[in-house]
Amino acid sequence: MNEFIGMPAPRRRAPAASDIQARVAELRSGREPYVLATVVRAQRPTSAKAGDRALVLPDGTIEGFVGGVCATDTVRAQGLRLLELRRTGRAVLLRITPEADEPHEEEGLVAVGQPCLSGGTLEIFLEAVLPPVLVHVYGDSPIARSFAAVGQALGYQVEASADPLTAIAADTSAVLVASHGVAEEPVLRAALAKGVPYIGLIASRKRGAAVLARVEGGERVHVPAGLDIGARTPGEVAVSIYAELIGLRRHMATEPPNGVRQ
Repeated sequence: MNEFIGMPAPRRRAPAASDIQARVAELRSGREPYVLATVVRAQRPTSAKAGDRALVLPDGTIEGFVGGVCATDTVRAQGLRLLELRRTGRAVLLRITPEADEPHEEEGLVAVGQPCLSGGTLEIFLEAVLPPVLVHVYGDSPIARSFAAVGQALGYQVEASADPLTAIAADTSAVLVASHGVAEEPVLRAALAKGVPYIGLIASRKRGAAVLARVEGGERVHVPAGLDIGARTPGEVAVSIYAELIGLRRHMATEPPNGVRQ
């Protein structure tokens, strides 16, 4: 039923699955976050059917079809809410039903009222998909190669380079300089200028202090990089660095904006 005047309305054709898949591939290659919305249950009268899908983009754009204007507006609002949480894999089942007088939320479920005249019920699975954590490692040392391998095993996106002039992407979460004295300072300066949250240098405390004395803002650099877990092999050093990075990221995710805990 038409959601405004109660008259039958032709159902819009949902985009082909291949179209959605192609768009998803494009968003992933561009490291763009999105929410995938999939209709899992539709109780008539609704213009959507089970299997219909749409993408919610950070600017509120909806690409695809999950119902009429009322359903679309609700999916947009809840999708943007998921994106604001900035948690990969965050998902929720959205129920749009005339039976919900007041919005109701519990673990994994959000139920909202159906404001349109159609009165149908929709259940739509919303999944936030964020780009993987991006880390940049400079150097061609055994530790640099181990750092890249461990990062890939953790599901991170690793950019490895032996060229100190390689650009550091704006959304890079960590930069590790593991070149053992080769062109360290330019890479450190570039990472500091980008405001990269975690910057690590593979060096002893003595040599690291000498390097950082020539780099403005060097007090932000972790040297020796990694937690002190008694690491000896390149692989163990890489694990210690990721442990330090993970701890920092978790701390940043839970720290209030003003830095004061309640």
